[in-house]
Amino acid sequence: MIDAIQAISVVLILGITILIARLIAPYLVRVYNRSPSRLDKVLNPVEKFIYKICSIDPEHPMGWKQYFLAGLLLNVAQMVIAFLILVLQDKLPLNPLGFPGLSWDLAFHTVTSFATNTNLQHYNGEATLSIFSQMTAIQFLQWTSAATGICMGIAFIRGFIVGSKNLGNFHVDFVRTITRILLPLCLIASVVFVVMGVPQTLNASTTVTTLQGTTQSILVGPVASLDSIMQLGTNGGGFYGANAAYPFMNPSPYSNIFMISLMLLLPTALIFVFGELLGKKREARPLLWGAYILFGIALVIAFIPNIPLVASGIETRFGGFMSNFYTVTTTAATTGSVNSALSSMHPLAITSGFLGMFIQSIPGGKGIGLMYMVMYIIITVFIVGLMSGRTPEYLGIKITGRDVKLVMVAFLIHPIIILIPTVIAYASGAAAAIGVGGNSVGYTQILYEFTTSAANNGSDFLGASGNTTFFNIATGIVMLIGRYASIAILLALSGSMIVRKRGGTTGLKTDSPVFTIVLVASIIILVLLTFFPFLALGPISSFFRGLTNGF
Repeated sequence: MIDAIQAISVVLILGITILIARLIAPYLVRVYNRSPSRLDKVLNPVEKFIYKICSIDPEHPMGWKQYFLAGLLLNVAQMVIAFLILVLQDKLPLNPLGFPGLSWDLAFHTVTSFATNTNLQHYNGEATLSIFSQMTAIQFLQWTSAATGICMGIAFIRGFIVGSKNLGNFHVDFVRTITRILLPLCLIASVVFVVMGVPQTLNASTTVTTLQGTTQSILVGPVASLDSIMQLGTNGGGFYGANAAYPFMNPSPYSNIFMISLMLLLPTALIFVFGELLGKKREARPLLWGAYILFGIALVIAFIPNIPLVASGIETRFGGFMSNFYTVTTTAATTGSVNSALSSMHPLAITSGFLGMFIQSIPGGKGIGLMYMVMYIIITVFIVGLMSGRTPEYLGIKITGRDVKLVMVAFLIHPIIILIPTVIAYASGAAAAIGVGGNSVGYTQILYEFTTSAANNGSDFLGASGNTTFFNIATGIVMLIGRYASIAILLALSGSMIVRKRGGTTGLKTDSPVFTIVLVASIIILVLLTFFPFLALGPISSFFRGLTNGF
């Protein structure tokens, strides 16, 4: 059973991460409020130069449509550049191992995956991509997708601020996110990773002498810098195919803990930013408490395999406990990096991963997780209003029928783009073509593939075996819809709040512990009603079969 030391370690890791997130939140607020900073002398000239060469008017306000389209068009342009780099990598520099260019469908899948902050990999990075591709396509998109998610979350918050007239300027938010937040944090994280033993070099390989006296060539590259943006940006795509299970990416228990904290840092910090930008810090409480109560529930489910009556740990380097903890974190924060093979995990640990990806806000990806949690709050307020006979309201704003329709569409898109492609994968024979059977294990793998794509998570069972035209295109489309449809709908919701009249809160107090409990219960009920039948066919079925057979 989970011992006291393990329980204390979970509390300490999460507690320290939340504390650091709380401490950096005021700095993030100053960045997005464009408050004076000591960094202005260095960064203002750089940012002004960027605005000038890109013909950006930093004072131009944007409504939700302009803000969303600005982000979408920039992301599309970045995808085109990355696509050309990948298909032409054999003609570009820094390719000492002579890797050929990627096929069009794998290149499409890869750029879609990294541009949407999903980072689902149907290739083995160290054996497929050149150093140039890793740095200018993969890491480039990890930076821009992370910045885009944060910007969308900040714009969403602005719609709820009293006196707000617009959602800001996407280009300004985007540039400042990279220069003032991601760059300094990633520099610090990269140095820490290098100190911990993660390689950072432009060499493609290094030759070492083994204990047996033979020589061995080991593939290396700019791994530490990718590690930092991969975890801080809740990206998850690794330099190596084995991701954070590979010793050069995650060399020790200390780097493993550091990765867990990095994944949770910015999504948690943005919850505090929500309260500070609103001028109502107490309103951040249900988001924070709700997210981490659900996180705790996911941990409990994942830790059940440590009970001797069910199963033991599965990962020898970090142990079953830390492997499960990492898996819960990477799916709860929709990061997608893995420190052990999902195929070796207990069905309940996989069920816990599904839970994080279904909910997407415990605490979810940076920016997007916050948007989803507010979506759940509005649904909860509406349900409570129906039950009590009161007009639903949130932050003193009356919730209209249009608002409820928008949030319900945003919620329902998720199961639709998961379940329909899963059915098509079996009906078309695409699942059988890669050797995935029709049993509960095979069904879990395919369901997980589309769930991780829809949630922009990126952890998966298939890996390079998913490199088929069907799965490359199908998951690519799911990733695009899962990313941009929900953002557009929730930004539309936020944009409509700007013109609303604000009154004093007369209905349900949304900053109370009671509301947090109701919120958590509502989320669990919604998710169970939507997904439980499909979980029952997959990991839950595997669990009971294993329980019957004694695992």
